[in-house]
Amino acid sequence: MKKPAGLLLGLCVFLCAGGGVLAAQEMSGAAMPPPKVLVIFREFVKPGKTGMTHEKSESTFVQALARAKWPTHYLALTSMSGKSRALFITPYDSFEAWEKDNLASDKNAALSASLDRAAAADGDLLSDTDQTVAVYSDDYSLRSSIDIAHMRYFEISSYHVRSGHRKDWDDLVKLVKAGYEKVPTVHWAMYEVSYGQEGGLYLVFTGMKSASEIDQEPSQDKDFEAALGEDGMKKLHELESAAVESSQSNLFAFSPKMSYTPEEWIKADPDFWKVKSGAAAPKKPAEKPAPPQ
Repeated sequence: MKKPAGLLLGLCVFLCAGGGVLAAQEMSGAAMPPPKVLVIFREFVKPGKTGMTHEKSESTFVQALARAKWPTHYLALTSMSGKSRALFITPYDSFEAWEKDNLASDKNAALSASLDRAAAADGDLLSDTDQTVAVYSDDYSLRSSIDIAHMRYFEISSYHVRSGHRKDWDDLVKLVKAGYEKVPTVHWAMYEVSYGQEGGLYLVFTGMKSASEIDQEPSQDKDFEAALGEDGMKKLHELESAAVESSQSNLFAFSPKMSYTPEEWIKADPDFWKVKSGAAAPKKPAEKPAPPQ
């Protein structure tokens, strides 16, 4: 809950980097399954208002939730490609859990007031916002459990499936998954958008500990092509042409300063997640010299 109330031909490039998706469980250096439901709040930031300016504004949300000892955490991401924007991803076990979180927030007058004030101030930095809700698909994911506390980037790819071509999409993803099952370094998590965007939209999350993992994609591509063979690649191209209306991939960096982070993540990697205040510690007054004897 952040505030009251995205190789060969498209698909393969975005799935092969070898990551996964935000794990909902609060972990300490352990790989955990992805959450069932993601609520993704997206802020488009005005030119000149990114960086420290936006971080300072977002810190007021984090401070309000920390004061309230709120149990629901979220991960903040900042764009490294595309339009200037920030994503705030909140994981839930179910839609019911999301509802309970919202109802509890509404009943907490002090927290609601703090969040409203923070939202009003933050709004001056933004050109637009929206919210998307997506549901995890285990059938379309591969090795999706990851150690989120030690990740640094998400490559988020979106695929809009043509109307009436759900079967082609299903066959396409299963073919890609079958090929990458033979490439052990590859894993991903896929979500289907339920609310907030056009129908037929799927999101693929690829987590990376380092951008150097992107450099490994060409060798993974070759392994994938070898696994499918000539006939399999031909089938893949046919299915992609039939099923995918449009696709896009963007890179996002984790932002500790704008995230409301679980304590377990901080313990797992304090150098990254523990946010320093930046304020200098008050100097200890100099002791008066002893009077002459």
